Amino acid sequence: MSIVKEIPFFSLLTDKELELIDAIAVNKKFKKGEYIFFEGESGDKFFIIKEGQVKLTKMIKNGDEQILNIFSDNDIIAEIVAFDKGNYPASAITMTDTNVIVFDQSELENLILKHPSIGLKLLREMSGRLRRAQQNVRDLALKDSSARVAGLLIFLAEKYGKKKKEKVILDISLTQQELASMIGSSRETVSRVLGQFESEELIKTSRKKIIIYKIDKIKSYT
Repeated sequence: MSIVKEIPFFSLLTDKELELIDAIAVNKKFKKGEYIFFEGESGDKFFIIKEGQVKLTKMIKNGDEQILNIFSDNDIIAEIVAFDKGNYPASAITMTDTNVIVFDQSELENLILKHPSIGLKLLREMSGRLRRAQQNVRDLALKDSSARVAGLLIFLAEKYGKKKKEKVILDISLTQQELASMIGSSRETVSRVLGQFESEELIKTSRKKIIIYKIDKIKSYT
C-alpha cells in the first residue's frame, strides 16, 4: 500500500509514479519541541507530516520569533528544496510528538531526471500552492485587526477544530503572542480582539483551548 497516496501534494501522480515516490520515502519520529530543521541550514530534505503538529518559524529583526504557519497530518514542509538547493528559509519545530516522511532532495532529483512527468506534476501542484499563499498575503494586508484575528480563528478551526454539537473546540497550544505573530500583529491587539469576541459570547478562551460558539458570526468579521 502506498504511504503517499492520500497526500494532496502527490494527488496528480499515477499509481506507478506513487510507487517510485514510495521507494525514496523514509519514516522518522520527532519528540515534542524538537527541531526538524533550522533556518539557514542547508536544505537537502523536505518533509511530509504523517501524524502530529509542526510550526514554521522565522526570526525577525528584533529577535522575536514569528510563526509563519502551522502544519498537521498530510501537510508538506519545505517542498521548495525539492527543486531549490538553497537553505531553509525558516525553522520547523514540533508542537507534539510527530511522525514524518522524509525525502532526500538528491534522490528526488535523480527520480525526476529519469521520470520528467513526475517533476512537471509536482511543479503544477506547487504553483497552485504558491498562488493560494499570495492571495492570503494580499487578503491579510487589506484587513483590520478584528478581521485578521477572525480569519486566523477560522483557519485554525477548519484545520484543527473538533466539532461538538454547535461549537468548535480548538485544542492547540498557542499563546496569544504566537497567534499575534501569525498575523503580523501585537499580543495586545490579539488579546483585545479575543476579549471583544468573548464579550459577545462568540468564543471562550482558556489557557490551552479556544471554544468557538458562533463560527458564522466570526466569519462575518472577515
